[in-house]
Amino acid sequence: MRILILGAGKMGSFFTDVLSFQHETAVFDVDPKRLRFVYNTYRFTTLNEISEFKPELVINAATVKYTIDAFRQVLPVLPKDCILSDIASVKTGLKEFYEECGFRYVSTHPMFGPTFANLDKLSTENAIIITEGDHLGRIFFKDLYQGLGLNIFEYSFEEHDNTVAYSLSIPFVSTFVFAAVMKHQDAPGTTFKRHMAIAKGVLNEDDYLLQEILFNPRTPAQVEGIRTELHELLDIITNKDAERMKQYLKKIRTKIQ
Repeated sequence: MRILILGAGKMGSFFTDVLSFQHETAVFDVDPKRLRFVYNTYRFTTLNEISEFKPELVINAATVKYTIDAFRQVLPVLPKDCILSDIASVKTGLKEFYEECGFRYVSTHPMFGPTFANLDKLSTENAIIITEGDHLGRIFFKDLYQGLGLNIFEYSFEEHDNTVAYSLSIPFVSTFVFAAVMKHQDAPGTTFKRHMAIAKGVLNEDDYLLQEILFNPRTPAQVEGIRTELHELLDIITNKDAERMKQYLKKIRTKIQ
């Protein structure tokens, strides 16, 4: 299959590495410098090159802020039977775009990133395949993700957004709070250093991605839950209530079993 990948960033390069040995792949990026370390694939910087390549599948790996813009840039030179796909963690506006663009499409979300995941061992990582869209496109990504050892879940766009609001907004907000109250430690303990590594990783993400995840209309309810728990915990600590603390720890331990 002829596969065009939009964006030569970390995930674009990852998909290129994975696919280039079994498919004819090309990477398109408007910045030629980002293509310097992309190998075993065509490297495109112009729309004419895409037109001549005639891709059968487009994988949009542009940053979330530019996902739809990247699609719109290449649509005029794509064959009409080409399948569009994205791997965006934030699907805001994508369902509407796909329904109006006139192309077949498939949307997925590999729920791992280069910041924390071991890309050579993904058996503990998950991927979501959106149930709406092209049947053959979904089969392609299901086969691809199974080959990588990922755990696959099939959700609608609505179910995906609910999952993201829970699984990303809670750790992101918790990390923000940690970073906001953090003070320099000359001799940090192991737990502190692990939290610090997580905080640095999260805050190294694109600002727009963080914003869109937190601006998900389902996020405020999750953040409200954090505030409620902090209020209860603060009350227990302030009153030095050993029995309530024991019950609180029992309650939260059951949630992580």
